[in-house]
Amino acid sequence: MENIHILGVDLAKRTFAICGADKNSYVVFRQKLTRPQFQKTLSNLPPCIIAMEACGSAHHWARVAQAAGHEVRLIPAQYVKAFVKRHKNDAIDAEAIVEAASRPSMQTVAVKDDNQQAQGMIFRTREMFVKQRTQLINAVRAHLTEYGIVLPQQRRNGRLFAKRCRSEFDTAPEIVTSLIEIYLKQIEAVDVEVAALDVKIKKGALKNAE
Repeated sequence: MENIHILGVDLAKRTFAICGADKNSYVVFRQKLTRPQFQKTLSNLPPCIIAMEACGSAHHWARVAQAAGHEVRLIPAQYVKAFVKRHKNDAIDAEAIVEAASRPSMQTVAVKDDNQQAQGMIFRTREMFVKQRTQLINAVRAHLTEYGIVLPQQRRNGRLFAKRCRSEFDTAPEIVTSLIEIYLKQIEAVDVEVAALDVKIKKGALKNAE
């Protein structure tokens, strides 16, 4: 592997397809490796360009490759697709990644560190919880409408919605109110988590501003 200039890696959950090319972009070898084998290869491989699609786990493996002394190029998946020459499979994808990475004008994605990825996870988690809260509130409103109870649209504050709901749903059958109470407890729990995530986001913004 001494003459490897670019190593294209098709990431997967268990087995990675890799494709090595020299400075003239000629493919030197193709191989499939398990996760431990791939990590060992990165450690033993002389410094070169490690190219991957910017997909799940790519930033983790990019950091591992950088720690081993390699240059990393993360390429958006849609840009790699144009270089797939035959029927799609892991080995062909790895070769396409090599070809894409060899283009001087190819746009790449910056490698995120642990903290940057954690901040991104906070935003995505908050977004998911907000959607869940909205779904729960909409479900409660729809159920109670069947019993003549029309509640206002309230999606940003679950606790206020739950309070308003409890003040009006006592005219519904007991089994309905007991089921609605389960919804309300979920809404309040999600509301607490969203508020906690908002605090984390604000702290992260203040830290980044320093």
